[in-house]
Amino acid sequence: MSNEPTAGELADELLDLLATEMPLMATFDNIPGHDHELRDVSEAGYARLREQAVRIAGFAARSTDPDRITLGVVAHHTESLLARLDARQSEFTLADPMVAEGVGVLSWLPQLEPSGEQAEEDHLTRLAAFPDFFGALADRHRAGIEAGRTPVERAVRSAVEYVDRFLAAEPNPLLVPALTGDRGARRDRLFAEKVRPALAAYRDMLAREIAGHGRPDDRPGLCWLEGGKETYAGLLKTHTTTGVSAEELHETGLAIGRALDEEYRRLGAAVFGEDDPVEVRRRMRTDPSLRWRDADEMITTATEAVARATAAAPGWFRQVPAAECVVRAVPEADGPSAAQAYYMPPSADGSRPGVYSTNAYRVTERFRFIAESVAFHEAVPGHHFQACVSSELEGVPQLRKLFPLSAFDEGWALYTERLADEMGLYSDDLMRLGMVTEDSLRAARLVVDTGLHALGWTRQQCVDYLTEHCVLSDVEVASETDRYIEWPGQALSYMTGRLEIQRLRAFAEERLGEAFDIRDFHDVVLRNGQVPLPVLGDVVRDWVTDARRRE
Repeated sequence: MSNEPTAGELADELLDLLATEMPLMATFDNIPGHDHELRDVSEAGYARLREQAVRIAGFAARSTDPDRITLGVVAHHTESLLARLDARQSEFTLADPMVAEGVGVLSWLPQLEPSGEQAEEDHLTRLAAFPDFFGALADRHRAGIEAGRTPVERAVRSAVEYVDRFLAAEPNPLLVPALTGDRGARRDRLFAEKVRPALAAYRDMLAREIAGHGRPDDRPGLCWLEGGKETYAGLLKTHTTTGVSAEELHETGLAIGRALDEEYRRLGAAVFGEDDPVEVRRRMRTDPSLRWRDADEMITTATEAVARATAAAPGWFRQVPAAECVVRAVPEADGPSAAQAYYMPPSADGSRPGVYSTNAYRVTERFRFIAESVAFHEAVPGHHFQACVSSELEGVPQLRKLFPLSAFDEGWALYTERLADEMGLYSDDLMRLGMVTEDSLRAARLVVDTGLHALGWTRQQCVDYLTEHCVLSDVEVASETDRYIEWPGQALSYMTGRLEIQRLRAFAEERLGEAFDIRDFHDVVLRNGQVPLPVLGDVVRDWVTDARRRE
């Protein structure tokens, strides 16, 4: 009898390893066993992760287990973990809360809202770990400077400002969640004696030792670092799950952008009486009536869109999640550096619903016509449906249910923006025009992400391209640009995944003809959890073959 682990056992071991790499995300994604941890960002911690990832990858490569889907997922995730470790991003990524280690802890931890005695104790353990965590992170930043893996200078300033805002916040976000028994008082002492001093020391280290060593705005991409092009190629495969090249993605983005002009002509004529795409985009950028009055209007519009989508979903999906999705504003401290919106899944015990957060920072400068497409993307039938359906699957390894895979989940969410139009969810042509602007942004991401990190673009080139080809306010252009600089490759996943899901749907429609049922297709896409795009292709083709055989 073989002593080789099964595909399911490898998946479980890898999930635990990935949760060790990202313990805060593990808590959000309901992956147990790590709720008391902050990441070990030391060089030794990275070495341990790498050793275990190589071992798991070896088992997966020689496995004869018939569960090829799980083995494909394991192979991709181990390769991606190794690419992330080899990129050493913690050394030079400082300001984006979704990827920078330091500000990420400050962004994510206050949102956890611990429920129950053990969760509260775990929360206190994390607070007690702040000195060790930020001390080790400071050492990584120093090592990066010494090795020439330098951050972008403006990101250093942004990180300092972020920590300053966090420390100045009243009440501090870490002191807001109510704790029971004596844990509230213990939390307050930990904050005063460990958390605040650790953050102040980290902030001062950034300002005194890292500031002044960063790359200028004309060299923001990975290609300007030694080995950066190879690093980017690894991250590109991580986020797209494919072997497509940066140059191919760049050209695809340019082509999609040109094709979208026809929709700007048609919808622009209906909404504004204007059919010049350039003029339509200018009007959308500059007309003050197309911006929000206040945060309440933003939240109300998003809430109403989610409610309409929830009501219509049973006609388009075999499985409809039981968990609620609520709409909230992005935490105020995160606003200047956060994306325009994001989603967090519900907790396994039902104590926390799915949460769609929309960014109300400088809200009167933001556009209201994208509200519905973003709500469909982030909430229903986008991320909320995908995450909840995944978590409710039976007989599927937890790795496939819980651990995010950007090309799959972001590709699905972008697919649902167009699906929502088929479902009749957009309230008017202005909101449909907003859907087109979101497509423009995702197409532009293929262009500018590859431009920055593979082709040597300056920050200003990215700003100029987004300004010309997208409908973004100045504040959004700036935040999007800095996001792409600090999170190489992630922005490629949206359109890459959407295009593949659309291609597979067209294939199934053509092969099945009148037997094609959109509910079945959506069930097939979602019922295996989060899988790499090549694996999804195999799943859909197998389903089509089986369906034709039954005819």
